[in-house]
Amino acid sequence: MIGESVVRLATLNDAADIAEMSRHYVEQGLHWRRRFNRVARAIKDPEINAAVVGSPGALLAFGIMSYREEDAHLLLFAVRTAHRRIGVGSAVLQWLEAVARTAGTQRIVVEARLENAAARSFYSEHGYHERAIEKAMYGRVVDGVRLEKWLLTDA
Repeated sequence: MIGESVVRLATLNDAADIAEMSRHYVEQGLHWRRRFNRVARAIKDPEINAAVVGSPGALLAFGIMSYREEDAHLLLFAVRTAHRRIGVGSAVLQWLEAVARTAGTQRIVVEARLENAAARSFYSEHGYHERAIEKAMYGRVVDGVRLEKWLLTDA
């Protein structure tokens, strides 16, 4: 298993890797929107965290989460195929969830392709619940599912 200690904040040196991974693992078959400039803006945005595992030029996984008043939105998330099911993705997700808790977030929302059974299972294993299916969510052609996780607060 990969420990949380290997998760770090992304730097601009990671933007090209993140963009390419998004193109290959998230946006396949769709218009490529998460290009270098958009990823670089997200990395620099103080209301967004981009967490990665691996070194620049050799990332294994990443997650990008935005924060609002009470909700966080996992905008983009990917793990290289060869590094799935060994804890890399879990480490990134748990790191982002810990930041969300610290920020006082009550709920995290994320979307996945309806046909992506592996992603839906991954999120379910981490306490996310499917709340809605949306036709043509991605690129007006691919159906998606909206998921959410309510974070427990210490009362």
